[in-house]
Amino acid sequence: MYLEMKDISFTYKQTDAYVLTSFNLIVEKGEIVSIIGSSGSGKSTVLRLIAGLEVPAQGSISINNTIMVDDNIFVPPERRNIGMVFQDYALFPHLSVSENIAFGISKLSGKERAERVAGLLHLMQMTEYGDRYPHQLSGGQQQRVAVARALAPKPHLLLMDEPFSNVDSVLKEKMRQEIRAILKAEAATCIFVTHDKADEANMSDRTIQM
Repeated sequence: MYLEMKDISFTYKQTDAYVLTSFNLIVEKGEIVSIIGSSGSGKSTVLRLIAGLEVPAQGSISINNTIMVDDNIFVPPERRNIGMVFQDYALFPHLSVSENIAFGISKLSGKERAERVAGLLHLMQMTEYGDRYPHQLSGGQQQRVAVARALAPKPHLLLMDEPFSNVDSVLKEKMRQEIRAILKAEAATCIFVTHDKADEANMSDRTIQM
């Protein structure tokens, strides 16, 4: 196994009701797993717990046989090597496409950084867009930049929360195929939340029903 969530329970501070109770999840290396379910079922909470943005009331999470959180350990988000793609893509408006992708790989040398950005632009079929800014891109193009930025540091895991919510139906079908191919090319392990059964059918190797 690559990711294991074991006996996870979680409640938000403003309520006594548990969002998750004794939740378990195992994901293998390179697997693409979709999480579906009704609103409030805890789909996005699972991603936030894996990323370290929330702390479980009980249980443990390990990635690649390293404990990220349990009763005694908490590894902060910045040390988990996890990429996240949010619903609104969260691109930096004042940075170009290339600069957005390079944002999380500043520790690399200039040459290594340029090579990584160029490789991802090529993979995303956006080589000619490197100097453009987010407002000059379509929703689908912004999505690809957000995925490229999340993949740039070569994270252990890529987490995507409703990644196609802002994309029209025609483009959405193409994006599913492209991003699945990209994830497989990068050998990336991915968990994504969706409410769309077509996302589940066309993107994932396996589905978790919440």
